[in-house]
Amino acid sequence: MKKILIVDDEQDIVESLKFVLEVGGYTCYCAYNGEDGLRMAKELTPDLIILDVMMPKINGYKISRLLKYDKKYKDIPIIMVTARSQDEDKLIGEETGADEYITKPFDLDYVVQRVNEYIGK
Repeated sequence: MKKILIVDDEQDIVESLKFVLEVGGYTCYCAYNGEDGLRMAKELTPDLIILDVMMPKINGYKISRLLKYDKKYKDIPIIMVTARSQDEDKLIGEETGADEYITKPFDLDYVVQRVNEYIGK
């Protein structure tokens, strides 16, 4: 079963994503701050990471950059989700290696669809 790591400091978003993705047949792991998210990404080597940008301790941009510039983790697709929808934010997301940039509030079905496209069962 494919593993997905969800990193977001908003518990309701994490729970919603976890629910729809597990119904879709994925195993989900959750972290509520950047520090735990980065540690878990390295421990689990998930098949995909859903990553919030604005978080305590380490922000999503930094996590993405740290993982994407490490040979061991660079091929893990990263979908960034954020309330920041400015073009410059999307650009920073792309520069840090994020594969996809989805703005909040988002449609859960759309996120599942994108996940399926990256790591489909």
